[in-house]
Amino acid sequence: MSKGIKEKEPDPRIVYADIIDLPHWRSPKHPHMSLYDRSAQFASYKALSGYEDMVAEEARLTDSKLELEDFELELLNQKLSLVADVIADGHRPVLTFTVFEPDEHKDGGRYVEITDTVKRIDVAGRKIVLMSTRESGLNRTIEFDRIAAVHGELVDYMDEALVPFFVYPNTHFRCIIQARSIFD
Repeated sequence: MSKGIKEKEPDPRIVYADIIDLPHWRSPKHPHMSLYDRSAQFASYKALSGYEDMVAEEARLTDSKLELEDFELELLNQKLSLVADVIADGHRPVLTFTVFEPDEHKDGGRYVEITDTVKRIDVAGRKIVLMSTRESGLNRTIEFDRIAAVHGELVDYMDEALVPFFVYPNTHFRCIIQARSIFD
């Protein structure tokens, strides 16, 4: 069977001769729809809306919070004690804190650096109050438990004075030997 006009069918050029050369009709009530808008009504239906966001969230990596060693905690304590003394003398040091921020949606979080002027150290509340403010108008705070490191002109000399520990791994135990301090 061949396509096109069959023998007994009328010729469409003759049947539609009265309208074939007329201009395209446009509605007087409705504005002409653009090709973009016309194609949008035939766009594919997204049955899995939000699926890409869910996959991206699952693929996003988070860090786990590292537990500080005893000597690192002691160093942080010494640095914060020095900062408290300097604040008590009326100075406002500018420091950079490496802080763990827990993730709102997943286990873990990320480490961020916050550089700001220290307003005060709240020992009872176990937090550092900074000069910058949040949207609520309150000063920004950092909890002691979230601090991984403190850096700045005031405290950096303490890192240089610390001689690193040597760790000897063993299958049965771990022996930590502290090297002699350079100030001894």
